[in-house]
Amino acid sequence: MTGYRILYQNLGAEFLASHDQLVARFGKIRAVLFDWDGVFHSGHKNEKRTSSFSETDSMGVNMLRFGLFLQNGSIPYTAIISGENNRTAKFWAEREHFNAVFSGVKDKKVILETLLEMGIESDEILFVFDDILDLSLAERVGLRCMVSRSSNPEFIEFVKKSALAEYISGSNGGNHAVREITEMLLNANGLFTRTIEHRIAYSETYQQYIQLRNKIRTDL
Repeated sequence: MTGYRILYQNLGAEFLASHDQLVARFGKIRAVLFDWDGVFHSGHKNEKRTSSFSETDSMGVNMLRFGLFLQNGSIPYTAIISGENNRTAKFWAEREHFNAVFSGVKDKKVILETLLEMGIESDEILFVFDDILDLSLAERVGLRCMVSRSSNPEFIEFVKKSALAEYISGSNGGNHAVREITEMLLNANGLFTRTIEHRIAYSETYQQYIQLRNKIRTDL
């Protein structure tokens, strides 16, 4: 049941929650929030505020949303929340039919007010993050997955000691960390094989999901 953990520990990942805790927290998730810089790419940008994204991560995010659709019967509210204004993030979120991109948010916990108005409680939120600016939100939500970097060991220790994450990835943002996190969550919750089999077959259930997903218009 918990053998999947060895796969990720071999990548250098750290589990800061038990299997049962991961399953219990994931079972409540109705919203998925991602930081952008350092999560979907290495953190490098240029003066035009452009960066990059990975199609490997794109597939992982799509499968995570589909897995939650299989679990809950609905697509989770999905958004990017960033302290900066990134053109690439907006392009990608629109292409993937996210619900929203929140740009220039320096105190990320303010997003909780928006979600509460939608009827989404803080313990129903999954947050994927990587740095200090994210912690005001991370300390308030139900499930936290942190993207690791070898360059900030002190920060990683702070997150661990402060109990601000349930999982710290082995991969960094420039090496498909999002895909690692999405596969780990699906695997831990018994959804990994189901999502792939539906996608391979292009099943009626997957077609229903993708039609609903593609109707979502991204609030920028």
